[in-house]
Amino acid sequence: MKLSQRSLLGGAFTALAMSMMLSTAAKAEALTVYTAIEAEDLQKYAERFNAAHPDIEVKWVRDSTGIITAKLLAEKDNAQADVIWGLAATSLLLMKSEGMLEPYAPKGVEKLDPKFRDKADPPAWVGMDAWVAAICFNTVEGEKNGLPVPTSWEDLTKPVYQGHVSMPNPNSSGTGFLDVSSWLQMFGEDGGWAYMDKLHENIRYYTHSGSKPCKDAARGEIAIGVSFAFRGAKSKAEGAPLEVVIPSEGIGWDMEAAAIVKGTDHMDAAKTLMDWLITEDAMKMYNEGYAVVGIPSLAKPVEHFPDGILEAMIDNDFEFAARNRERILKEWQTRYDSKSEPKS
Repeated sequence: MKLSQRSLLGGAFTALAMSMMLSTAAKAEALTVYTAIEAEDLQKYAERFNAAHPDIEVKWVRDSTGIITAKLLAEKDNAQADVIWGLAATSLLLMKSEGMLEPYAPKGVEKLDPKFRDKADPPAWVGMDAWVAAICFNTVEGEKNGLPVPTSWEDLTKPVYQGHVSMPNPNSSGTGFLDVSSWLQMFGEDGGWAYMDKLHENIRYYTHSGSKPCKDAARGEIAIGVSFAFRGAKSKAEGAPLEVVIPSEGIGWDMEAAAIVKGTDHMDAAKTLMDWLITEDAMKMYNEGYAVVGIPSLAKPVEHFPDGILEAMIDNDFEFAARNRERILKEWQTRYDSKSEPKS
């Protein structure tokens, strides 16, 4: 009898424990988050957020900027994402113009540099960090092929570099698009396309990832990769024989930004995520890879980042880039797509 009672009691405790576990699991609200953040950083971002908010599960949908942007636009009338966390501000400006974003002022938004938030009140999006264009130059391959270290964008059009340069396709990559839009701003519309015509002669291939040209340069698969400074600095820290070059004419840049997708069924959880992703803890996390973050006073130098980045960043006209995106991409596709790598 005692054994039976003990078994019944034990079974009751087991059932209660399972019920509590199921109840806890049921409380974990899932957010579908679209992103172009580097794949190796996704787990870290989710873990840091969950340390503060274990009751919200982040379900990532990740691809390059161009693909995520196209996916979101295709889903305009049937949104699948709840939040966008880590996509180019130029893409979010486009989505704002399409009425796809839910305006929201996260707690602490007043601490952000004004450049890192939408001008509307409440803002449709907020910025996290900035990534900047850079040239990744493999010194071993450069010496093997008799290539001098380039110091400017114009240098990359010299005959000595023919077949030694790679850059991202702007239709797939946010880095590629910021390169193209910045050249059109720096050199003027006619001058920008003339520059890209000359550069195209030296391009071996266009990639569908903003980081791949630098990764390829780090591996010695190509001497020069037009990419972004974070990837160059990270590869150099891992031992790659790279020089990370900031071209003398100036550099294009864009913000990784975040927003709530209009129509989400998880508004409270989405607002909680938006509140957290501009906190000081989040900014310090971004600063582990990016030298420029939304709260500038928190930024510390990042190992192997070249000097003079802030001074080299052009006065980027994000409205121009967003407003003319479709036209620019179509023109680029017509002129240069013949050298793009196959899409995987």
